[in-house]
Amino acid sequence: MDFDLIIIGAGPAGLSLARALRGSGLRIGLIEQHTRDALQQPAFDGREIALTQHSAELLRQLGIWPLLEEAHIAPLRDALVLDGGAGPGQQRMRISHQLSPKTELGFLVANHHIRRAAFEAALAPEDASGRPPELRCDEQVTQIHTDASGAHLTLASGQRLSAQLVVAADSRHSSTRRAMGIPADMHDYGRTMLVCNMTHEQPHHETAWEWFDHGQTLALLPMNPDPVSGLPRSSVVLTLPSQELQPLMDLPEDAFNAAMAQRFGHQLGAMRLSSTRHAYPLVGVWARRLVAQRFAVVGDAAVGMHPVTAHGFNLGLRSIDSLSKALIQAHQKGQDIASPVLLQRYQRTHQGASRGLYMATHALATLYTREETPARLLRQAMVGLGERFTPFKRAVAASLTGLH
Repeated sequence: MDFDLIIIGAGPAGLSLARALRGSGLRIGLIEQHTRDALQQPAFDGREIALTQHSAELLRQLGIWPLLEEAHIAPLRDALVLDGGAGPGQQRMRISHQLSPKTELGFLVANHHIRRAAFEAALAPEDASGRPPELRCDEQVTQIHTDASGAHLTLASGQRLSAQLVVAADSRHSSTRRAMGIPADMHDYGRTMLVCNMTHEQPHHETAWEWFDHGQTLALLPMNPDPVSGLPRSSVVLTLPSQELQPLMDLPEDAFNAAMAQRFGHQLGAMRLSSTRHAYPLVGVWARRLVAQRFAVVGDAAVGMHPVTAHGFNLGLRSIDSLSKALIQAHQKGQDIASPVLLQRYQRTHQGASRGLYMATHALATLYTREETPARLLRQAMVGLGERFTPFKRAVAASLTGLH
């Protein structure tokens, strides 16, 4: 075998897995279609990742957290759920950090900072944590097949590689998962998400907003103050039917600023763009199986979450933690790291941890994108009852922190 393990995809999930396995004695190959420069210095992509307390602890264990730099980590102390238009009839539910044992529910870190830190941790020169994986950039897998003896890959360059086990971490639209015959349920929500950073006059009080307004969904993710102006700054997320979003993307900056302030009901005062704008279609993905012969999927390739509950990368880290521990234990005992028993155990563990959250998120996203009167009334009732029912809010706080 060329490797014990080949990881396809050097995004945050693939890099975190590679880092988790450093020092295990396993020979690891890492295949990525982008250039090394793009991995070392990833470009801003608009996405802020909400990390639970549990995920922050996993990143500390992996040595990734210290590399993020304090200036790029924003505390998320409280969460605010709003339903309906701005005004007297608006329903509000506040989830306070005081309902949890921590001083904050979680943290917000830009996706490109996580990618950069994960690359640095996974690919650092050999040290006490072991040898780095062998990285093959500018490469794509064109063929994959497995048999009882191993997994066999052909790259676009024509090179052929073999390993005991292949792990796909190549996005929710994983071509490797499809090539291995693993079906996935995909739900296109018919919505597109616009993300950008904006400064605003009114403080955010380190509180995340999830606002289900009529015809649109708004989110506000509190960031550290703008380093130039010192103004409050947030990651702003607007979800609209896909055909309605492009005109906003095309607006001149001043018109865009005014339009966003209006969409937020001027509750934040004047708003000003402080980054580039990015748009992402919303598609949820549930892989029906997570394993095949000498093959497994992690991260979004396993479960691609709708972002409304902010658990996508958090679930990805759980899959990496579960699989890496199983692989290290098997290798230390001299066992086959791709045995059916090991892979099935990983599948049961991660699907058990993610199924309920995926289904609940899907139901919530579906309910809050419907505009019929019964759906609106149900949403208002849910938010109003939730605000008055402390045990429910405590359960939500536990979910947001990951400490449950």
